[in-house]
Amino acid sequence: MEYQLLPMIGSPKELESLSEDQLTQLAAEIREALCEIVSDRPAHFASNLGVVELCLALHLTFDFSKDRLIWDTGHQIYPHKLITGRYPQFNTIRRKGGLMGYPNPEESEYDLFMTGHAGASVSTVLGLKAGDDLLTPEDNRKAVAVLGDGALPSGVVFEAFNNAAELNKDLLVILNDNEMGICPRVGGLANYLDKARVAPFYNGLKKDVSWLLNKVPMIGESAAEKVGQFKDAVKSFLHGGMLFEEMGFRYVGPVDGHDLRALRKAMEMVKEVKGPVLLHVFTEKGHGFKPASENPVKFHTPAPFCRDSEVGVVFQKKGSSPAYTDLVSDSLHTMMEKDKRVCVLTAAMCQGNKLDQIREDYPDRFFDTGICEGHAVAFAGGMAKAGMRPVVDIYSTFLQRSFDHIFQEVALQNLPVTFCLDRAGLCGPDGPTHHGVFDVSYMRVFPNISVMAPGDSLDIAPMLDFTMEHNGPASIRYPKTGAETVERTLAPIEYGKSEVLRWGEDGTFVAFGALFPACVAAADRLAKDGLDIGVVNARFLRPLDTEVIFKAIQETNFVITVEENTLCGGFGSTVLEAANDAGLNTSTIKRLGIPDEFIEHGERGELLADLGLDVAGLMATAHQMNSKHGSRNSDSIVA
Repeated sequence: MEYQLLPMIGSPKELESLSEDQLTQLAAEIREALCEIVSDRPAHFASNLGVVELCLALHLTFDFSKDRLIWDTGHQIYPHKLITGRYPQFNTIRRKGGLMGYPNPEESEYDLFMTGHAGASVSTVLGLKAGDDLLTPEDNRKAVAVLGDGALPSGVVFEAFNNAAELNKDLLVILNDNEMGICPRVGGLANYLDKARVAPFYNGLKKDVSWLLNKVPMIGESAAEKVGQFKDAVKSFLHGGMLFEEMGFRYVGPVDGHDLRALRKAMEMVKEVKGPVLLHVFTEKGHGFKPASENPVKFHTPAPFCRDSEVGVVFQKKGSSPAYTDLVSDSLHTMMEKDKRVCVLTAAMCQGNKLDQIREDYPDRFFDTGICEGHAVAFAGGMAKAGMRPVVDIYSTFLQRSFDHIFQEVALQNLPVTFCLDRAGLCGPDGPTHHGVFDVSYMRVFPNISVMAPGDSLDIAPMLDFTMEHNGPASIRYPKTGAETVERTLAPIEYGKSEVLRWGEDGTFVAFGALFPACVAAADRLAKDGLDIGVVNARFLRPLDTEVIFKAIQETNFVITVEENTLCGGFGSTVLEAANDAGLNTSTIKRLGIPDEFIEHGERGELLADLGLDVAGLMATAHQMNSKHGSRNSDSIVA
């Protein structure tokens, strides 16, 4: 498509010269650019379609070259990128070396934090405001956080609200209310906001600005149709702003988030108001693209698709190999059918974790806590204490938010809670905020927890079955990718036992997790080079199978540990620590994994290759180790 306005927008300042008609055209061009992006790659889509006018209104009202703006979670950052000088690079978004799909301070001065987790926007923008007031009070910088209704229940949001009311800083929180997180929002706050959608129009600025409110119409006609025209809202107990008023915020809204003129008027009005203000904005996820607005869950991060005038959209075919996520959800469904004690908990990730069928078939044993991971873990601890067998199914990167509850409410109590850590390892185009490369390191520190990783598709079901019989907490990690299968006679899952695929005279790959098939392929190819390399599917990190691993260290020339986790405190570190404690020579052990740095975005295969974790990289390391240790003395015990 030929864009007329987008190429002209080198910075938000150039928006000021556009007429209302041109701004409407620009919004349409932004939406078209979003549609073009998802035609050839997965990308966050519906959420970005929903904030186009909100983004334009923000940049027309404030000067974020000096004022402060934080987009909570950050996946709805695409329109913001398009009007802050990044249109020429926009077709590189979510590609290796290109723009990140989340805010990135290295790309632009308009991105202040690299945000990828929900709920922290109010805290960080309050900190920015407090710092600015201390260091440069004369600048009178404005501070704005855009908070989604899905993120609102996060505990840290209310911690920030409480502190903001105490500090009484001039802070604007825009509640972007689209009735959705990734999936439909849940919980008491969701019900509260639903009532706000049918509650009367209300303002919380009270007498000091009430005269201004009477002069400035706050909502457009389309929003008026949704929320009604009532004058006595303040008397209603169910009005949308009472909760926020009681927490110390002045509530304004609701405002139609797709009426640019109304949005600008509302923001201009609250811009100079003293103290914390919450502006409640109604938006529609997927707005402007009918299939996405009708099914925002499916179009949150859709597979690449083409638009068709007759059938609507045609999705590109996916790979034939089932994903680890699908295999886990299928196994959980089978377990729930067999054992009424099994229940599943997730934190606003029902679709991402492919739990829709479980939610439908076992609604009484499925619990979506919203974006409240710490609560989900503590909740699971309570259920386990009562005699249930809860499975906490949360992305690796998000489970980090519940670290203390894993410690206190599960590990310390030695309760049989199973953690399914989806997206463990490199998450491809989502980048450093979402790579699940720290969970091995943070789970292995806790006594009582069995830390496991399936080597391939065949390990999934028996490993989950094992956790249901194990009398203690357990974690299972697996990546966001198609599950490969190593053809073999499957060894049973036994507590703390690895699976030896084969022994080799020259060296040994010890794989923890889904890189096991790559190790097998590398060993097969190395055999053609004259190297006899064994392969061990570790399965367990805690407890570690020291019998097998020590044998490999003592009887083969070198051992290469392979994991898709940071090397700091990971599987390889565990092996080194155990070998050192046993007095073994550790100089012949080589650790492969994620280095001590944040890994940028790119396709998983690209990133693995860069890190030497693909078949070619594994082979190269084996050759290096063989050159160095191939003729070592077989006596590897340190005297």
